[in-house]
Parts: sequence; C-alpha cells; structure tokens
Amino acid sequence: MSPLSKIFLATAALATITACSSEMSEEEQAIYDERLEEEAGPTNLTAIVQNNPDLSTASTMVAISGIAVDLKDDGPFTVFVANNEAFDKMGQDKVNELMTADDKSELASIARFGLVKGDMKSTDIAKAITDGGGTASLTTLEGGNITATMEGDSIILEDGAGNKVNVIEADIESSNGTVHIIDQVLMPK
Repeated sequence: MSPLSKIFLATAALATITACSSEMSEEEQAIYDERLEEEAGPTNLTAIVQNNPDLSTASTMVAISGIAVDLKDDGPFTVFVANNEAFDKMGQDKVNELMTADDKSELASIARFGLVKGDMKSTDIAKAITDGGGTASLTTLEGGNITATMEGDSIILEDGAGNKVNVIEADIESSNGTVHIIDQVLMPK
C-alpha cells in the first residue's frame, strides 16, 4: 500500500470515529455539558472577583484580609465590591497602608462591610427599598448597616461614614451569591 493510500485510509477512519462520537446518549450529553460548565470559568464569589481584572485590588485585599476562604464555599452572600478605580480614589498611600499593616483587622473590617448575608439581586434590593418607603437597611457581616436608596433606576448605597456609592454593574451571579460592582469603597465608619 502506498504512503498516500495509508494517509487517505487513516483520514477516512478518523472521520468515521468522529462521526460516530457525535451521537451521544442523553446521559453522555449530560456528563459532557457538566464538564463544559465546570471548564467555563469561575463559579464561586472568590473566583469571580479574582478573575475580573477590574477587581484586582479588591481581590488582593480580600486575600490578605483572610476572608477569601469564607467567600469560597460559604454563603450565600451579596457582595458589594469596589473596582480598581474606586481604590485609586482612596489614594495609593492608604491602600498600601491597609495591605502592609501588621494588624489586618481594619482591612478585614472593610472587606466584611461589603458583605451581606443572603443572595440579593438588584431587583431584590429595589423591592426592599420600595417596601421600606424609599430606603432599605442592609446589615453587613461587619455588623454595620448599608443604607440603600434609588436614584432613577440606579441603586445608591450609603456606608457607615456617610459616603454615597453607586452600583455600576449589578447581578454577577456565582454559585454562592451575587456580586455588585461599586464605584467607591464602602467604609464601616
């Protein structure tokens, strides 16, 4: 048999195998779909934050503070996470101070202040605001409260220091809660 005939025969055999393998049973298709979903990307809150380049400062701070382990599997949580631009507004000196301090309690306090127990989508927050006569109080894992209001269709949060923060990207779903990206860092006091 000539080398060209061998190549043709091998190509035909591969095409036949590929055609046969495309006919999966329902069980095989379910297994295949599950694997694709697992490989699709991050699913828990920690992974969602870690894999978003616009949240790299928050990701580092969450890891340093020690609460990343809680966010990985516990929950569900609603997370209000500041983007990199929000941390830039704090000033590099303050960010460096938080990240390098021997006592991580202030950093952990800030990180926990952006966490609310339970899974709240933007529609849930808007409903709580409506039900509350224009405001809703969200209790954070830090033990403080975030006051939520609406300006038009936008959700506005007020932190413990009286700063007003805008939700700029809402409803990023994960396996253990929802992430809302905000334009300033929420501060406990």
